Amino acid sequence: MKLLEQDIINAVCLNIAERKRIQPTQVEVEMMWDEDLGFSAEVHAEGRSQILIAANLLEAIERFLFTQHNMRVFRDQIRIELEEEIVAYIAD
Repeated sequence: MKLLEQDIINAVCLNIAERKRIQPTQVEVEMMWDEDLGFSAEVHAEGRSQILIAANLLEAIERFLFTQHNMRVFRDQIRIELEEEIVAYIAD
């Protein structure tokens, strides 16, 4: 299974919204990749900004797959890659 960048953004929005008890539409996410630091995301919610590292992204994807697709996956089954956009592959 492959998740596109927008799916990953949606996963982060839902995860942050659940944690902060706000609506997902109140969360803005910008995905980032750095050669030295790897994958991350800048999140804006409730007038505050925070940086999520790859582990946070994996957690959000796990939760998204469970709540939205009824799929139970573990972090070692998720591989985030940079193609023309940031994508995530889910192993069976």
